[in-house]
Amino acid sequence: MIINSARFVISNSSPGKCPDDSRHEYAFIGRSNVGKSSLINMLTSRKGLAKTSSTPGKTMLINHFLVNDEWYIVDLPGYGFASRGKEQREQLEKMIRGYILNRAEMTNLFVLIDSRHKPMKIDLEFFNWLGENGVPFSIVFTKLDKMGPQAGKRNVEEYCKILLETWEELPPVFLTSSETGKGREELLDYIGQLNKLPLE
Repeated sequence: MIINSARFVISNSSPGKCPDDSRHEYAFIGRSNVGKSSLINMLTSRKGLAKTSSTPGKTMLINHFLVNDEWYIVDLPGYGFASRGKEQREQLEKMIRGYILNRAEMTNLFVLIDSRHKPMKIDLEFFNWLGENGVPFSIVFTKLDKMGPQAGKRNVEEYCKILLETWEELPPVFLTSSETGKGREELLDYIGQLNKLPLE
């Protein structure tokens, strides 16, 4: 898929205020500092489209970016906000869950995982919650450039092996690097396939 245009459309704090134009939406989520904004910028080839920050948890709203005037990338706040107060954490979780469970246009949720880390309880619980609620999702391993190719591949295989201890099968898995562009074509091709499906 060729990306001809990508532009920011709207930020909001409620799924009910999302764009009302019946286009496919592909949401991206992950723990803080997993490289979400960098991945979105890499996919769209727009360096400053999603704001990157060295401060974890910077994304606090639901952000819509219109790609090729045809479909949306949705940048969701990360989960596991250790630095947030209890009330703010609950508000963010309510907003995220409301979007994921109730947004009919959300065609797929891409869950980002730092490939350098072993499975964490919060990630596994989130995966299980998605499975229990029948949410269509994929796993995107990020930062593959931070390790040697064999170490990165080994880490991903070990991660998937642990998931298969409790799952019958894995969702689609993508290996990416925002620095090298690894995984860009695969992700965009997958989105292109899903774009052909009718919105339910």
